[in-house]
Amino acid sequence: MIETLTSKTLAVRIVTTLAVLVMVMCICALLGSHRISLTQAFSGRHGIDGRNTDYEILVGVRLPRVCLAALVGAALACCGVVLQAILRNPLADPYILGISSGAGLGVIVAFLLGLSWTLCGVSGISVLAFFGAVTTVWLVWTVGRFAGKSHVMSLLLAGVVVNAFFSALIMFLISVAAAKHLRSTTLWLMGNIAETSWPVLAIASVCIIGGIIALFTATQSLNVLTFGEHEARALGVDPAKVRLFAFACSAFITAVAVSLSGLIGFVGLIVPHSVRLTFGPDHRQLLPLSAIIGAGFLVITDTLARTIIAPEQLPVGVITAVAGGPFFLFLLARYTRKVGWLK
Repeated sequence: MIETLTSKTLAVRIVTTLAVLVMVMCICALLGSHRISLTQAFSGRHGIDGRNTDYEILVGVRLPRVCLAALVGAALACCGVVLQAILRNPLADPYILGISSGAGLGVIVAFLLGLSWTLCGVSGISVLAFFGAVTTVWLVWTVGRFAGKSHVMSLLLAGVVVNAFFSALIMFLISVAAAKHLRSTTLWLMGNIAETSWPVLAIASVCIIGGIIALFTATQSLNVLTFGEHEARALGVDPAKVRLFAFACSAFITAVAVSLSGLIGFVGLIVPHSVRLTFGPDHRQLLPLSAIIGAGFLVITDTLARTIIAPEQLPVGVITAVAGGPFFLFLLARYTRKVGWLK
């Protein structure tokens, strides 16, 4: 029997997962190579000698990093949900389709050009990241339709090709870059949640949460679109408009996330499928629950990355790739057995 999703059920699930997320974030903020005292941390900015180290570590370093990981995880998970819906392909996610690489190419160019300006809270890095993501979306869509619009696998293959091309461009730019850029650029390409400031977090929160809310308004249309284009038109939904809106929102929040954290793969693949298997395929709950659980997933993996070999730190992208690689192969094998390879 198919469960009917009610507003009460949806509200209970969202509130419950949010409560778990807050608890996870609080616990992870307390973990690190340096043990802190909560009593000392909450005693204020200034300690006995005029400086409270525990306060500075908790409020100035760990809490912003945990919040950044939550924002990036929510953004990537939501993009995975949307791309899987509009492409009707369970293997789609921002990393595999090349959107992350496109945004990454824009960020690398901004790094090498030394673009450090900020206008109304928007940096040159974010602008080029957004341009790279949108360009990738356009390329994947164009190449996919040209290669064979009758089969959803064509868009996935187009994304893989564009991803490989942009990755090659990134490697070329790194090879000719000055030595002083190499370490930071390499860590960024691996996916690295670094310390950030509260003002940057505030701007990123507005952009990412605003984009997720915009996508939530289209969840009913996404539900209809999963049945196919003809069925969607019969029910009064314009597939072209829904895809354009969803692609634009996904590119925007992916660009913001990538500009802050680098190339973190497989979050948009692991989380949506896990939520779908647990709670069902209705996008009215799939999107918000994936955002919340994706946030918690990346907070936990980033905590592992900064504690597993403490005091040294691993890029969080290494942890997600180790978890996501086998998961992707499992989905690929399951999907190709179901539909046949390029049949």
